[in-house]
Amino acid sequence: MDTTFKERFLSLWKKYFNEAEQPITFYYTNVEGRAEQARPGAVPRCIIGALARIRRGQSLAFDAESVGCPGGKKYLGFRDTLMPNFEYFLSCGIPGKMEGERYKKSPELVKETMKSWPAFKAPGRFIVFKRWDQLEKADRPEVVIFFAPPDVLSGLFTLASYDESGQNMISAPFGSGCSTIVQYPYLELNVPNPRSVIGMFDVSARPFVPKNTLTFAAPINKFTRMVDNMEESFLITESWAKVQKRIK
Repeated sequence: MDTTFKERFLSLWKKYFNEAEQPITFYYTNVEGRAEQARPGAVPRCIIGALARIRRGQSLAFDAESVGCPGGKKYLGFRDTLMPNFEYFLSCGIPGKMEGERYKKSPELVKETMKSWPAFKAPGRFIVFKRWDQLEKADRPEVVIFFAPPDVLSGLFTLASYDESGQNMISAPFGSGCSTIVQYPYLELNVPNPRSVIGMFDVSARPFVPKNTLTFAAPINKFTRMVDNMEESFLITESWAKVQKRIK
């Protein structure tokens, strides 16, 4: 991690977003010891619950055994299958056997939806999560994730659009909370025009975040451009100053 860039962002973040929560980051690696190893049962089963510790400044590394939720294993790239009868789990359930989440109208619709889901395999044994200020020189963050209220989210959304001509450079895909902060933004890393991802609409994940919070995730190459644009963008205008006053 370029420590000069790290400190530059922290300074600009405070200048334009006051004391808003810092982002967290992640990267994949095969190297042990980059962060404390999360132990099975020692962190919440849902990875979104476990990330509350990262947001408070603790750094953790997860492997396939650390993640308790089968969906979390899938969307972090540690397994390539979902639970049996997933199409019923996501829809109407099976009477007497399985309660359905009812996020889709029918099992058939789930199956059709799944055809467009991307394949994703973790490129390393570990996924390392660190808050931005905890990054060290040896770290190589690949995605930057903000947990943000609406005013902060509006700033990030507009900044991400600042040097883009397209109308759909920020996506909000249907998916689990963890897929929208890990899988989807990670897959944007190596595309010609990487998009940012707004997420945490997953009803099952909502109890693990404050009620006025969504997520904004950007691959590091896109995030670097956003930081480089900060001091010439709308952030220096009176329009933003009016919004900034409300950010605690």
